[in-house]
Amino acid sequence: MTEHPMTISLCMIVKNEEQTLARCLDSVADLMDEIIIVDTGSTDQTKTIAARYTDRLYTFEWRDDFAAARNESFDKATCSYIMWLDADDVLLEPDRERLRALKRRLSMDIDAVVMPLHLAEGEQGELLFTSRRIRLVKRERQYRWEGRLHEDLVIPQGQIVHSDVAVTHRRMQDHTLRNQRILARWISESGKLEGRLLYLHANECFDRKEYAEAAEAFSHLLEEPSGYREDRITACARSAECYLHLGKPEQQLDSLLRSFRYGVPQSDLCCMIGDWFFTRNEWTTAAYWYEKALEQQHHLPGMRPVPLPCYSWLPHVRLSYCYAHVGQLDASYEHNQTALRYLPDDPHLLDNARKLREAISNSPPSTRSSK
Repeated sequence: MTEHPMTISLCMIVKNEEQTLARCLDSVADLMDEIIIVDTGSTDQTKTIAARYTDRLYTFEWRDDFAAARNESFDKATCSYIMWLDADDVLLEPDRERLRALKRRLSMDIDAVVMPLHLAEGEQGELLFTSRRIRLVKRERQYRWEGRLHEDLVIPQGQIVHSDVAVTHRRMQDHTLRNQRILARWISESGKLEGRLLYLHANECFDRKEYAEAAEAFSHLLEEPSGYREDRITACARSAECYLHLGKPEQQLDSLLRSFRYGVPQSDLCCMIGDWFFTRNEWTTAAYWYEKALEQQHHLPGMRPVPLPCYSWLPHVRLSYCYAHVGQLDASYEHNQTALRYLPDDPHLLDNARKLREAISNSPPSTRSSK
């Protein structure tokens, strides 16, 4: 990659974001060459806060269409690349340094950069959910957003690279009612519920814990002759969760196994299958699937949101329990120790390590062999 004076326009759309906007901009403003903020109808101090960071502040009449608003912000950009953020996003210090380095080294041959989006953290600061989004694009390619809700930045062709610059999402507002309204209007005006609209409808039902309706919608989606592979894998995983809540274990397992139609087994689905057998005390079969989860961790899950523990420490925790139950104490201890490398202060893992050391010291080697 070559050195060059790369410039970045930060493009944001905002509405009533006084609680989070300054936090977001404080984390990135000094890394941007231009900040463009499109306000869609704020009634709080959002515009006043935005004006402290930029004079490129615009008003856009909101019409229940996120893609339209984002395209408006992109149209205002003048730098060589465009980066987008939401007001409740933030770049942590390590990612600020990574972005600074990326800005120095990115080749102008690159059209789009995919970055991780960290969605949730646990009590010890460990990542729980993550996805990937196209975050940085070359302005001259004039890529456009599509979709009124949960909009996508469409890249029909171009050179795409993956970066380790992570955006951390720290949501403070609940947008459920707004999303329901936009989706209902979109469905009504479309006159049909299929494809991407059906997928969004199923997910909204799932998020509202309307599991029967969500399962039915995901089922219809999977019966369609074509669709995005990652959407179908997500539909299988979420269908399984619906059936778990509905008390339909056979359909739950069938949904998980169906995901293999759409590509190689992925770690989170393997963990979910392992959990199915784990809850039934079928330790050997459960261990098989957790081992598969470890084998598949090098297969990136793509852009869909995934529970990150399935790609790090969770299979080791489960395997430690499984092997302990079948008397393979050395294997159990090894996996517990591996999990501790991810969660060094976890009290349960520390207690398990102590108990396993005692059990191993008090048992003959023939009863504790590794797998």
